[in-house]
Amino acid sequence: MRPDVTMTPNISLIGAPTDIGAGSRGASMGPEALRVAGLQAVLEGLGLQVKDRGNLVGPANPWRPAVDGYRHLPEVLAWNQVVHDAVLAALRQAELPILLGGDHCLGLGSISAVARHCREAGKKLRVLWLDAHADFNTRELTPSGNLHGMPVACLCGLGPQALIEIGGHVPAIQPKWLRQIGIRSVDTGEKQLVHQMGLEVFDMRYIDEMGMRQTMELALATIDSNTHLHVSFDVDFLDPAIAPGVATTVPGGPTYREAQLCMEMIADTGRLASLDVMELNPALDLRNQTAELAVDLLASLFGKSTLMRASTGPSR
Repeated sequence: MRPDVTMTPNISLIGAPTDIGAGSRGASMGPEALRVAGLQAVLEGLGLQVKDRGNLVGPANPWRPAVDGYRHLPEVLAWNQVVHDAVLAALRQAELPILLGGDHCLGLGSISAVARHCREAGKKLRVLWLDAHADFNTRELTPSGNLHGMPVACLCGLGPQALIEIGGHVPAIQPKWLRQIGIRSVDTGEKQLVHQMGLEVFDMRYIDEMGMRQTMELALATIDSNTHLHVSFDVDFLDPAIAPGVATTVPGGPTYREAQLCMEMIADTGRLASLDVMELNPALDLRNQTAELAVDLLASLFGKSTLMRASTGPSR
């Protein structure tokens, strides 16, 4: 059943304007680009109650090389701690937090907070990681040391001690709670680690062969009324032909309609309870095109549809 928006918690927009974990500058402007694209007004137009909490504050990007395999580790830790605290506070107030990134290293703080909330509330957790990249690197596997390529590994307990302990539990999540969708760029050593840890990955070959509908049916399987569904949406999940405003474009991503179906099927569960929107880089965009597309997709994620639908079915 498509959820009744009156049952949706109040939404809390939380900006995290930093590119501290990335290899290119510009993602720090992402939160404002989403606001300029009308995110709050679009969600309110769906009958949702939305509060913009403004931007979090953290250290500036020092733009230094890696130290012991990690770039900007103290600053990444500081940003993820403030993200963790803000997301956890919103959840404890029965709000639905939308973290406006910022680069995807911040998914570590956000999902650590969600996992902590689920432990406190006795709920199961399902994380959908929509991304072109697996983000499962370690310092041994990546020469760059950019931490936006490591958050999933850190969440699963592989990373610097200070980062993996942010949520108060190591590991923050179990790999079996995670579904990665749209993956099409994975480093050689990273592939081996993903396989070793047993992550469930629906890469673009799977989507090409089986279609987005079957992909999402499997990714959402077994979700029930006691499941907290978190979506971590890296905008580079989308094909760069429709979403050029990201630093790490990878050709061959989901089309507009595939992405819409993905969002609509998540909405149909009625279980979405927290969200990240990451890696939007307005410095590389065309007239805010990518931000506007992201807002359009988020509207579908929160229940916008072409027609009123009583249920999902073959006629979709």
